[in-house]
Amino acid sequence: MNLRHIEIFHAVYVNGSVSGAARALNVSQPSVSKMLRHAESLLGFQLFERTNGRLVPTEDAHTLFTEVAEIQDRVYALREAGRNLRRGAGGMLRVSALPSLALQAVPTAVARFLRSHENVQFDLQTVHHDDLLRKLFERETDIAIAYEVPPASPLDHRPLGEGELVVLYREEDMPDAPPRLDLGCLKGKRFISLATSGPIGHLFSQELERQDVELDEVISARTFYIAAALVEQGVGMTVVDSFTAQAYLGNGLAMRPLRPSLTFGVHAMFLHNRPLTALATDFLKTLRGVIDVP
Repeated sequence: MNLRHIEIFHAVYVNGSVSGAARALNVSQPSVSKMLRHAESLLGFQLFERTNGRLVPTEDAHTLFTEVAEIQDRVYALREAGRNLRRGAGGMLRVSALPSLALQAVPTAVARFLRSHENVQFDLQTVHHDDLLRKLFERETDIAIAYEVPPASPLDHRPLGEGELVVLYREEDMPDAPPRLDLGCLKGKRFISLATSGPIGHLFSQELERQDVELDEVISARTFYIAAALVEQGVGMTVVDSFTAQAYLGNGLAMRPLRPSLTFGVHAMFLHNRPLTALATDFLKTLRGVIDVP
């Protein structure tokens, strides 16, 4: 199969019909049918069965599509790179980040970076810890910014700095709070817990267990920004990462780090077989400068 066969197969698979594929590719239906038959002849097996006026992919087609989709993504990326070169653009950076980092740290770094790289384009996405590897493997992103490098994975990474767990609360609820707070200070107060299996949730849970502290949990939040929004609404207080807390400061909210401190690393991750470009390396230097600010 050549690239034209792949393009035709991909379009028919995605659109479910020859007519839909023809419209998507802006070509005639007979030309799509002809190329599809030629592809099946080259492969030696049928790709689609006609059922109730629609083309239904065979099991072989489903298997093939996994590989074809990746090739199409690379072709689209190549075309985009060509367009960027024609118009003198500086390139494209596809960056995914945990929601807590996407609230403020990453946008701040992007804005700062664009001041000296005005022709660069960004494709920004949020990614949850459990979805990080899939995003990278399926080529949906080039760089993932997260807190923990998955063990035994084919990833390279660059350290960007550290974050810290902090108590986020309304100032009126603890007007005389010391510079750092013991977990014991939260006993008896309405607490919004972090129902997460990610590295930050594990870090906090282990510390609660180590100190044998039981908090008055009134709500369990699945994400840090939901927990922070609940604090803003006066529901209670919570413990979140310092990046989420910094994004919510103001409007009567304050934060205090814990005693003893609970810190964690921030990393930029990418596939071992897709090393960082010079542009990506420059951007990560900017992001490191944002994250390292005390």
